[in-house]
Amino acid sequence: MIERKGTQMTAPALVLLAEGSAEPRVVEVIHQLRKQMQVQRPELSIHLAFLDHCPPSGPQVVSTLAARGVKEIVFAPLTLSHAVDVGDAAEQMLATVRRNHPGLSVTVAHPIGPATELLNVLDLRLRNALSACHALELDALVLCAPDCGDPRGASLLARRARQWGSHHKLPVAVACADGSGTSVVSAMASLHEQGRRAIAVGCLFLTADDSYVLASEQAIAAGAVAVSAPLGADGHIIDLIIARYAFAAMAMLDNAPASEHLGADVLTTGNTQLMAL
Repeated sequence: MIERKGTQMTAPALVLLAEGSAEPRVVEVIHQLRKQMQVQRPELSIHLAFLDHCPPSGPQVVSTLAARGVKEIVFAPLTLSHAVDVGDAAEQMLATVRRNHPGLSVTVAHPIGPATELLNVLDLRLRNALSACHALELDALVLCAPDCGDPRGASLLARRARQWGSHHKLPVAVACADGSGTSVVSAMASLHEQGRRAIAVGCLFLTADDSYVLASEQAIAAGAVAVSAPLGADGHIIDLIIARYAFAAMAMLDNAPASEHLGADVLTTGNTQLMAL
């Protein structure tokens, strides 16, 4: 619940906003993420909507929630490469929702983005891939994302690559799977030109969608010794989503100063209380 001036208000509904897919295994990962979040945060009303390919859509979910009497909704984009910009499809969806439900308070949280915490998950996935192929040494890494993201996301991707390389004391090249930047093949070629031969690719993807599959196949064909699995429904990602939701929910309070807290049930992740930036 949200506590404010001696009263209690129901926390806004949380709707995870994901890219759709024709592949059931991809969609199932997103559903599993929502289920795990709901188990961990039973006090929140958590739902799922897709931007394309498969139901339910954002407008469908909002119509259902509105029929149940929900007044406030926060969409949380499950994008790992964008830090601020939610994309045209999400903006168009939001405009449709607001037009169809003028009485609702609806907002979109910042995307998950290339957060530092994701490097921990990436390392685990890559270690598993290296173990499976019995790779004994590496002399370079490629950090591959679905796209280059928005300007802030691109800057953070470059920073994460530097952090990752510094941690492992290895050179790291950044690649984008959608052709908006350096491809994984080009990134590996540049490392080969530097004399690097044992190259592993860490994939900053949430699911094994078509983009991930293509980038993985290209990396293997270009000589990568291992390619990490997608991050999947990991606890670090759940914590990041809750953080983005908390800040967006904070902003929805009318005339609330930045120092005002939401109720502990809404704004805590583990033992850490989240406050507005």
